[in-house]
Amino acid sequence: MRESVQAEVMMSFLVSEELSFRIPVELRYDTCDPYAVRLTFHLPGDAPVTWAFGRELLIDGVGRPCGEGDVRVSPVDPDMLGEVLIRLQVGSDQALFRSSTVPLVAFLDRTDKLVPLGQEGALADFDTHLDDALDRILAEQSAG
Repeated sequence: MRESVQAEVMMSFLVSEELSFRIPVELRYDTCDPYAVRLTFHLPGDAPVTWAFGRELLIDGVGRPCGEGDVRVSPVDPDMLGEVLIRLQVGSDQALFRSSTVPLVAFLDRTDKLVPLGQEGALADFDTHLDDALDRILAEQSAG
């Protein structure tokens, strides 16, 4: 049975040290792909952009710097845990977003109630949909 958790969060898109603006970001977690979360960024004047990456990366990144390569998540101040930075990179291009930790933790808590962390592989239909999920992720990355 396919179930999902969704939320909308306002994040700051940090264009430079002097320029940033708030944008809506849709968070989505789906039992069809229980290891991943999807963030859809609604940038002004552009089509929405969706990034999929590990749910565990987002969980860990709230408390400490995490990630390598294309996606990195870290607290702004590890002692306060009030805000999180999400850095997305494709080649030499990168985008930096800042979010309050509270709505991210609330979203992640809802995902954990749906599928507890560490129990993703126990979903009966996960293996049958793994190829479809991987194809969707690869298609989203190619389109982005």
